[in-house]
Amino acid sequence: MDKFKPSWRELPIAAIITEPGNIAESKTGEWRTGLKPVIDQEKCKQCYICWAHCPDASIVLKDDGVVEIDYYHCKGCGLCSRICPYKAIEMVEEVVEYG
Repeated sequence: MDKFKPSWRELPIAAIITEPGNIAESKTGEWRTGLKPVIDQEKCKQCYICWAHCPDASIVLKDDGVVEIDYYHCKGCGLCSRICPYKAIEMVEEVVEYG
């Protein structure tokens, strides 16, 4: 039996958040459109400008201060690459392997 599907006019005006913080569980890195940031650790000076400006909190600081990319959440916007004063982050073509 078909479930009732309300029309758009019958939907609530605001979104309903059933569980706060649930975006952390979503693999938003799959939204990248072909380019991903790669950090050259030899050029990186740990200034953390990329970390401070990443809109997706995909720049991760390890315990030893090294900067890494969280590809699980990175959407590939390239902001980190554009703002790095040391040109330590390069946007490279992402190779996608299918099963």
